[in-house]
Amino acid sequence: MCGFTGYLSSGQIDQSNSPKIIREMTNSLYHRGPDSEGFWSDSSDGISLGFRRLAILDTSSNGNQPMKSSNGQYVLVFNGEIYNHLALRKEIEALYSEKKIWFSGSDTETILSGFEIWGIKETIQKCIGMFSFAVWCKKRKVLTLGRDRLGEKPLYYGWQESNQERLFFFGSELKSFKKHPQFTGEINRGALSSFIRYSYIPAPSSIYEGIFKLLPGNILEVSLAEPKPIIIKYWAAEDIAIKTEERFNFRNDQEAIDSLETILMKSVNQQMIADVPIGAFLSGGIDSSLIVSLMQAQSDQKVKTFTIGFNHDTYNEAAHAKAVANHLNTDHSELYIDSNDLLEVIPKLAKLYDEPFSDSSQIPTYLISKFAKQNVTVSLSGDGGDELFCGYNRYQITNQYWPKLKAAPNLLKKIISRGILSISPSKIDAFYNFFIKNHRYSNFGEKVHKGGRVLDSKDISSLYRGLTSTYFDPNSIVHGGYESNIFLDVSTNYLKELDDLSLMMILDLLTYLPDDILTKVDRAAMGVSLETRVPFLNHEVVEFALRLPLKYKLRDNQTKWLLRQILYKHVPKEFIERPKSGFAIPIGIWLKSSLKDWAEDLLDEKTMSNQGFLNVERIRERWSQHLSGTHNWEHFLWNILMFQSWLKESNE
Repeated sequence: MCGFTGYLSSGQIDQSNSPKIIREMTNSLYHRGPDSEGFWSDSSDGISLGFRRLAILDTSSNGNQPMKSSNGQYVLVFNGEIYNHLALRKEIEALYSEKKIWFSGSDTETILSGFEIWGIKETIQKCIGMFSFAVWCKKRKVLTLGRDRLGEKPLYYGWQESNQERLFFFGSELKSFKKHPQFTGEINRGALSSFIRYSYIPAPSSIYEGIFKLLPGNILEVSLAEPKPIIIKYWAAEDIAIKTEERFNFRNDQEAIDSLETILMKSVNQQMIADVPIGAFLSGGIDSSLIVSLMQAQSDQKVKTFTIGFNHDTYNEAAHAKAVANHLNTDHSELYIDSNDLLEVIPKLAKLYDEPFSDSSQIPTYLISKFAKQNVTVSLSGDGGDELFCGYNRYQITNQYWPKLKAAPNLLKKIISRGILSISPSKIDAFYNFFIKNHRYSNFGEKVHKGGRVLDSKDISSLYRGLTSTYFDPNSIVHGGYESNIFLDVSTNYLKELDDLSLMMILDLLTYLPDDILTKVDRAAMGVSLETRVPFLNHEVVEFALRLPLKYKLRDNQTKWLLRQILYKHVPKEFIERPKSGFAIPIGIWLKSSLKDWAEDLLDEKTMSNQGFLNVERIRERWSQHLSGTHNWEHFLWNILMFQSWLKESNE
């Protein structure tokens, strides 16, 4: 795993400063690649590339970047892994009349050879992997950017104009852009509104005006001659999802189980290839347990697995992970953390995540990455299983209640909604804990409150929007705020033929997964120079899942039915069957205690008023309500605090 940055300039700046500028931009990405650095510039064309390397395949200097193609036409910086690059090499070698000579064992060289033979788009369509890249074509004087199909690796880009000069920035993280003396960095208030709603900034927006995230599955071309970016989609999950006529028609359940197990085995096997130590995160849940099971089934050595535990029974799942690890006989390590460990991470978040981001599970994700890095350089994870195989509680709840909700009179729904919202989540939790012996849901009160807010949803898209919202009226919080256009806003008609749950899953796959889950994991892991790999997001696995009839994902209201059947071959059923809880962080409690002074400083009325971005009166009102205990505003306040913390960091 690596990081890259660069810019294309109209040529008006003093070219003698270019080497210094690109070096400073690249050094800001040291954490993404501590093993080596590289730079390349062509002042006549106004192009500069910088690269930081975390060596995984061919750790020798032969794999360093930027790397030039053998014919000298292309110069490439590449972040990621191509798992089938050895197969691609054989395909390339078959096209040569004489033996093909490779100067490295890196997948970067493989890709460059593919560019020479097949072209950029055609090569990327042949690749199985996770990646983002920038390649300069000397012949055409064109810059091409590309991102993997599911968005595992980040890529930002955009034009900015300063002092009558236009510069096109591109790179793995925004922090590298800020090292350029002519980067303006004006805050995008539309993106800020979306952040207040979702706790992340939905693509293609970024926190800065004029700077965008390249959407997954896309290639972009730009040049000084043709400055308007040309974007080409080379793969689209939604196109596969809507082809309901191509859904699998298995003869029986066993055929479905065997088919998925075969393709998952292949994906895990491919992603276990590395020239450095490799391991896996293990939470004890279905997804991570299945990935570890398939790893151990194909390894003649004990797989290294890592878990963090929390010294509080409500949040701790380490015991479940340990039971799975013992059964599979992995080389298991666990780290128990307390509130102080979690609190120590919070000051690092703004710099680590580079733009406002407030999924609080970012904290334990960073800690487990840091823990794993002590023993391995690569770690596999179980991310993606929920979105592909119907794992989230909201799918289950929608399946149970949405058909009845659609048919209910609007007046009745409003009355019920007001009744629910009049009871605090804590009181609902107390009732639930007292009367329900077998707890199926964690944070039940919060889930009930969210359900109360979405009772008047008119269709499945508005229901989905409500269920994924942290705050329902963000424009009232952001001065000049407006919600930017995202995939959800334009996709409903295109995906109208899908059943309700399939629509929710594809929306999660296209928005929540890349912009929240994968962003969280990438920044946390790369913050400690750890490469993470996600076998569920091999596009062949994704395409298989998109063609599965819903009955193989949700059956008798049990989520991830097909994954469970495979897992039961490796791990006893009783180890797995328990409520899905994730890793809850007691942010609300901390804001009243350990974090109170920190929060009060960031929420200072005078400071926020001078900044001019947020509605100070409303925020202070909710802060007072939270401190007094009359209302739990922890999620809303965490969004505000993460923005304020980021803003403070960006101005220093």
